Amino acid sequence: MEARDQLAEVIRIEGARLHATLVRAVGDWSLAEEAVQEAAIAALRDWRINGIPHQPRAWLTATARRKAIDIIRRERARGDKERAGVELMELTRSAAADGKEPEETVLNDDLLRLIFTCCHPSLAPEARLALALRTLCQLSIAQVAAALLTSEVAMSKRLTRTRQKIALAKIPYRVPTDAELPERLATVCGVVHALYTAGHAPLTGNSTVDIDVCREGLRLARLLHELLPDEAMPAAVLALILLTEARRPARTDAAGDVVLLAVQDRTRWDHAMISEGRQLLAESLRRSQGIADPYQLQAAIAAEHDRATDYPSTDWAEIIRLYDLLVSVAPSGPARLSRAVAVAERDGPEAGLRALQGLGSDPRTEAVRGELLARSGRFAEAVVAGRAALTGEITEPERRFRQRRLAEWMTAAATPATVHGLVQ
Repeated sequence: MEARDQLAEVIRIEGARLHATLVRAVGDWSLAEEAVQEAAIAALRDWRINGIPHQPRAWLTATARRKAIDIIRRERARGDKERAGVELMELTRSAAADGKEPEETVLNDDLLRLIFTCCHPSLAPEARLALALRTLCQLSIAQVAAALLTSEVAMSKRLTRTRQKIALAKIPYRVPTDAELPERLATVCGVVHALYTAGHAPLTGNSTVDIDVCREGLRLARLLHELLPDEAMPAAVLALILLTEARRPARTDAAGDVVLLAVQDRTRWDHAMISEGRQLLAESLRRSQGIADPYQLQAAIAAEHDRATDYPSTDWAEIIRLYDLLVSVAPSGPARLSRAVAVAERDGPEAGLRALQGLGSDPRTEAVRGELLARSGRFAEAVVAGRAALTGEITEPERRFRQRRLAEWMTAAATPATVHGLVQ
């Protein structure tokens, strides 16, 4: 692998944790970003000449620390920044001595600390989410803006203001004390789940799943549960991720194309992961005295899919009941769309189409609408929906799948074609 490709791979996989480590070391968000960028530029030069180091992340971290010192010196500052430079030089010498990063534990994991910083209660909820999506999920500013229904310019300004507030208010970069946890825990759980979801259902790319992002989401969910083993919500988030991740090996075929839940090879599911997820869900429900939160409800839905021995044996009535509860406590377009799919499986495509009413016309909804129209034999309408489903940003495997569906509908005969299974 060439140096540029290796560097891009390290930044993609380790970028968030590398930035988090530098934020802890220098205590300044912007300075950490600049130092990481300069380290990446240095890596392009050095790795081409001297080869790719044995531990690329450790090399980048040590180099970024030195770049931070250089930046401080360039500013010719005195006082606090000068002292910070001395401390950083000591950190650099320490890192150079052993050539590796300190072993991470639950209490000193830099990325988990960064999540708690992003979720500080003095920040507005939308600021916390924007910062987490940009820093942890590594979405572009344009993607974050689209997700939060604002302009790219407004989002850029919001992120700048948020980082300035962290610096000016001296928001502590540490795992909160026990007394501070309750006011942050729900948002932290939301960020961890959002990070996993970004990998499980990426907006663009050549794969239906970003495996590295999924693994990082799962890693953080485990750390959060270990940190707070007596809390119901972290257990529910970990259960939900496990019960979803268990099906990942069967979601695509050897060519990387989409395989719907109806025809997945269930022997490829990770049944040990399913068992662990179900146990965690039961444990979480006991702790919340049976009053389910949105993560518990989503985990229960995933558990229903996972326990069915085959697609026809799926208990769609129970899944609809759980979706009704989920929509009542945490209404959202995706939850309503998934409920409509379940209604179609239990009551037929026309019932599913009625359940879609009022959900708008985004590409995902149009893809489901097209499937249900085709099941009903309404192929001309399905073609219209199928074309709408190809607009916007989608992964290449999903695009290929929808294009195949559209071609089938365009050439379909008058006899209704039955296409089963809308859930991945």
